Amino acid sequence: MDVVLPQLFVGLSLGAILLLVALGLTFTFGQMNVINMAHGEFLMAGAYTAYTVQQLLGPEAATRSFVVALPGAFVVGGLLGLLLERTLIRRLYGRPLDTLLVTFGVALALQQAARDIFGAPNVQVVAPAWLGGGLTVAGVQLPYTRLFILGLVVVAITAVAVFIHVLPAGRRMRAVMQDRELAGTSGIATPRVDASTFVIGSGLAGVAGVALTLLGPIGPTIGIFYLVDAFLVVIVGGLGRLWGAVVAAFGLGILNSFVEFTTGASLAKAILFVAVVVFLQFRPQGVSGVRSRALA
Repeated sequence: MDVVLPQLFVGLSLGAILLLVALGLTFTFGQMNVINMAHGEFLMAGAYTAYTVQQLLGPEAATRSFVVALPGAFVVGGLLGLLLERTLIRRLYGRPLDTLLVTFGVALALQQAARDIFGAPNVQVVAPAWLGGGLTVAGVQLPYTRLFILGLVVVAITAVAVFIHVLPAGRRMRAVMQDRELAGTSGIATPRVDASTFVIGSGLAGVAGVALTLLGPIGPTIGIFYLVDAFLVVIVGGLGRLWGAVVAAFGLGILNSFVEFTTGASLAKAILFVAVVVFLQFRPQGVSGVRSRALA
């Protein structure tokens, strides 16, 4: 119990971060087949939004700056995603390799822009005082910062689930995701749906960036550390599948936590890749994906 509970909690908190980052990818990848290598930089932009707001309001106003940064990061990330979709990706639909290369170049440009504006060294965002300390359960202290991130993910998942299952805009998104041509012939403006999907996905990455400021310093390359794992979540969960992404994120987070504790960070990452490859051999459509000829 001395090892299981702490590692389980670390795995859940890691899964929560991965899920926030992967939520946007699971819709853009599942709906538009766009491999957006700049998605990690939207996370970075969200983290620097929290840093900028705190510099403007002062470290003594940590709570106020954090509350302002959460919606602010969603707006910043969403606007960056909308700008990327409108100016570049929209011209490259159906060309996945070109999209991958272009977004990779955008990612490098955004990283360099962050270095020019904020400097190459990492910076620290002061966490609100009420997130200091932790909750003791069975003799193990669970930091309030990680508990807050878990709560933030629950709110985000609930909001996304309500959006795609209840609101008309969400139902249009599901229709385009399931059959783009049929949705278009039914009168749905698929380009507008694509743009809104990019805004929501990129905005959620910005919120994930704010959450990461609670765990340590941030830097221009913080996004790339989570991008590959986020793609693993999307693939294992099933393209465009919300609940599949939830199961995959927490499953991979917990697996990574326990394997890393017993082996080390580098070997744990290799074992995680092997586990994903083995899983996809038996279930190529992912946790909740639908098997089709395209995936067979």
